[in-house]
Amino acid sequence: MGNILDFKLVQPEKSIKDFVYCFSSLQNFSNDHQAVIIPNGRIDLIYSKTNNNRIQVALLGLETQPKYPDHEVSDFCSVSFNPLAIEYIFGFPVADIINSGKLMPDDFWGLRIEDLDHFDAFCDTITMKITALLPEAVDMRKRRLFELVFTSYGEISITELSEKISWSPRQINRYFNQQFGLPLKAYCKILRFQASLSHIRDGTLYPQRNFTDQSHFIKEVKRLSGVSPKELYKNKNDRFLQFLVYGQR
Repeated sequence: MGNILDFKLVQPEKSIKDFVYCFSSLQNFSNDHQAVIIPNGRIDLIYSKTNNNRIQVALLGLETQPKYPDHEVSDFCSVSFNPLAIEYIFGFPVADIINSGKLMPDDFWGLRIEDLDHFDAFCDTITMKITALLPEAVDMRKRRLFELVFTSYGEISITELSEKISWSPRQINRYFNQQFGLPLKAYCKILRFQASLSHIRDGTLYPQRNFTDQSHFIKEVKRLSGVSPKELYKNKNDRFLQFLVYGQR
C-alpha cells in the first residue's frame, strides 16, 4: 500500500475545550489509500499540502454519510471543532455545506505551508488564534445542550433536553437546522454511532448502546459507514481513518 500512515492527535487546552474537539495530523496519505471518512459530529478545518506544494484550507461541514476523499493532497493538519464553535468562533452557519465543504483563503488564520511541517507549532498557532476569538459570553442553554448531548453519547430525547435547558423542542431543532443543516435527532444518531466504534474495533459486533435490536444496529452502522459492523471491524488496509484515533485519546 506504500508508506505507512503517520497519525498524530493532540487534545486542546482546557480554555478552548468547549469549542475544539482535537487537533490531528496525517502524513504519507494518498488516494491509493482508498480512505473512508465516517460521520463524527464535528466540523473540520483542514490545512493540507497539495501535490504541487501549495497550501489548501478547507472547512468541512457535518457528515451524515460516509465520504470517500479524492483530494490530491499528501500531508495535512486539521482541527476538529465542536458545534458550539460555529456560532462563536466562525460566526457563520455551516448548514449549506452539510456532507460537503468549502475552500477558505489560503492564508486563513495566518498559517503558511511551512507550519504544516511542525505539528506542535501548528497546534500552538491555531490555539492562539482561537483564544483571541473566544466570545465574552456564551448562551448557557447552548453550552448545556451540547454538554448533555455529548455526555449521553446522543442517547437523550429532545423532550428531556428541553426540560433541562428550558428551551422548546421547536427552538432546539430550528437552531440545529439553521446552524448545522440537520435536526437534533439526526445529530444524536451520529454521536451514538461514534460511541459504538470503539466497541466495534474491539470486536464487539452487537449493540452496546440504545439501539432497538441487532438488525437496527447493523442498519445504522451501514448507513453511516457504508459497511456492516463486521466489515468495519476488519478495517481492511486501515481504510477507515477515524479508527486511528482509538488508543491515542
